[in-house]
Amino acid sequence: MNEKIERLVQNIERSIIGKREVIMKLIAALLSGGHVLIEDVPGVGKTRLVTALSESVSGSCSRIQFTPDLMPSDITGFTMINPRTGESEFRPGAAMCNFLLADEINRASPKAQSALLEIMEELQISADGATYKLPVPFMALATQNPVETYGTYHLPEAQMDRFMMRLSIGYPDKSEEIQLLGGNFGKAVKLDPVMTLDDIAELRAQAADIRINESVKRYIVDIVTATRESEYTLLGASPRGSLALCTAAKSLALIKGRDFAVPEDVRDIACDVLSHRLMLSPKGKSTFGIQIAAMRYILENTPVPAE
Repeated sequence: MNEKIERLVQNIERSIIGKREVIMKLIAALLSGGHVLIEDVPGVGKTRLVTALSESVSGSCSRIQFTPDLMPSDITGFTMINPRTGESEFRPGAAMCNFLLADEINRASPKAQSALLEIMEELQISADGATYKLPVPFMALATQNPVETYGTYHLPEAQMDRFMMRLSIGYPDKSEEIQLLGGNFGKAVKLDPVMTLDDIAELRAQAADIRINESVKRYIVDIVTATRESEYTLLGASPRGSLALCTAAKSLALIKGRDFAVPEDVRDIACDVLSHRLMLSPKGKSTFGIQIAAMRYILENTPVPAE
């Protein structure tokens, strides 16, 4: 593994135990310039994971609780009159940072959720006719609880499509949970930064230069096309999904220490990049129940090119 990335992974593992694969995918999204939605049941470490990533990189971080009374201006900022000078000035909101941690994103109203659309896609904020660029790099990391529906608002498909990946941490296995009970993982661990923003910019440039040949590109398109033509889906992945899968596969190849992407990189990350972009048909819902199960079936039935 890349030395800098290995150091970053090990630092995050001081706070999150036994989830190296999830951590690597989260870092792949960071190197790809994408945003991540972490969807899982309470208590498995969703917020701790995104906090550990933001603390491990020496950038600015804002954390905001998405509650029903959250206003869009709390996220984007607002313009006000300075009482001393009499001039209008912009007061930035929580999004003016490198890492925006959005806790329980599905608890905010649709109006507040929509404030993130321009931020996530254009990396800028529009307020009162003026446009403000966000710091570089910028990454939105959102969490939501899929099993509780009381007092929540469903994220629209347009916003789900803005997230490069949807990750699930899952329960630890028995040995990991025993280790968890014997350590300090129940306490908040403050992590020291092990990577600078310049390091992130350098790694992003390296990820963009990863080679990906035509057969792997065709494999990506075959997978995405299969999501659109499957009898189990009403809506398949968009071209944004194709681009996201290609970019994520290249970043994953860099993390694994290669300067070229292979079909294995695509397979390893395809479900995380594409499943949340699907809308299941009635047959798909009755057969698979959830999107990721349908995506796994599609992936298993798409021929893999010979390396």
